[in-house]
Amino acid sequence: MTEFQEFIQNSMLFSEGLAAFVALLYYNRLKEIQWKLFAIYLVIIFLGEAYSKWGNFIHFTKAQYYNYLLMPIQFIFFYWLYAVKSLGKPKLFWILSILYLLSFIPNELYFVKNKIVFAFNYTLGCLMLMLLVIMEYYKQITSQDILNFYKNKMFYINLGITLAYIGTLPFMTFMSLLVKYKEIWDIYFSYFLISGFVMYILFASSFIWGKRNS
Repeated sequence: MTEFQEFIQNSMLFSEGLAAFVALLYYNRLKEIQWKLFAIYLVIIFLGEAYSKWGNFIHFTKAQYYNYLLMPIQFIFFYWLYAVKSLGKPKLFWILSILYLLSFIPNELYFVKNKIVFAFNYTLGCLMLMLLVIMEYYKQITSQDILNFYKNKMFYINLGITLAYIGTLPFMTFMSLLVKYKEIWDIYFSYFLISGFVMYILFASSFIWGKRNS
């Protein structure tokens, strides 16, 4: 890892902490349950990433920690936030969540399980999240309130998800192949870190510039 990548990686943890701090700062002003839970989610993710960096992995590996705990929390929460609360499609939430959880079965049977991120599991999770992102963009651009997009919390969240989860999907899917091409891997890994940093800044911005009464 280069010095720049180490700096961005540390900055990414800082941005996660900043997002969690801002979320707690605005917590009592939030009226709707999804934003209160989003604030709690950001705190959980920050604490989870902090443990990943400084915690002891005695009874389980870091790969197990990410693949069986942190990643499912992230995907299932965003499926709920998008499908249930923003798009009003609770059945879609259950379909996507069940498909995501079922994807662990072929992963257990046919794929290597010592990777920090399970490629098959992550790829399917991201593809389904991408479907929700596209649906959210369509909802936003066809809204009568499109001129006030900067007041919409989901605008910042959707943009962050696009840059980080969707933008790094090819990298996470083909990581084991890209590692053979160091220059390409370094460029994409740097983008992965930068997009993660930007995503959490956007998450923090959703509380600051989003509608105060939501």
